[in-house]
Amino acid sequence: MKIDLPDKEAKILRRIRRNYKVDFAPLKIRDINLQLLQVQDLEDILQGRDPFANIADFPFWIKLWEAAIILAEVAVSLNPAQAGPRLLELGAGLGAPGLAAAAHGFEVTLSDYETIIMDFQRVSAAASQVKPAFATLDWTKPAKLEPFDTIIGAEILFREDLLDPLLKTFKKLLKPGGSIYLAHDLRRQTLYKFLARAGDDYKIMTKKIDLDS
Repeated sequence: MKIDLPDKEAKILRRIRRNYKVDFAPLKIRDINLQLLQVQDLEDILQGRDPFANIADFPFWIKLWEAAIILAEVAVSLNPAQAGPRLLELGAGLGAPGLAAAAHGFEVTLSDYETIIMDFQRVSAAASQVKPAFATLDWTKPAKLEPFDTIIGAEILFREDLLDPLLKTFKKLLKPGGSIYLAHDLRRQTLYKFLARAGDDYKIMTKKIDLDS
């Protein structure tokens, strides 16, 4: 698919294409139309790795997860005037929830930990005609950012050793009275360990949502 990009993002896309076979894929979230830059030869890159068995070396960012689509739906169901304008997506990967939230009127910051991931996000943002901020964020050493009204994340609870750093990141970056929305595959056992730990500091509400519901 041919999409006109500003010079900066067009240059980033050319750099990405040196290492990945990519193209834009449309994603519709309610009345919002996004263009996500996605890798076309996923199986060649993943080489049969299981996201439940090969946690340490699975590139979670490279795939558009069902949880991300559900979280995008949740994000655009929120009212920025009521929730507060500032929204942070942690471990944003391809960035679908944060980009949808930006198109919906939130002041969004997309965050992740590698330059290549941020490059995909920048190109998709430009293609979708939204202008989020971007932040490289290591949960073990959270950056100094102004606190956010809302924090969101999809499939970010995959490593048990990062659960406590994530909770500390929440405490540092969430405004008092703010809300956190997470979407996750129920099969991942770290989800339940995280909820048990988070229950000491947060009021937790859960809802099971099927993608085709």
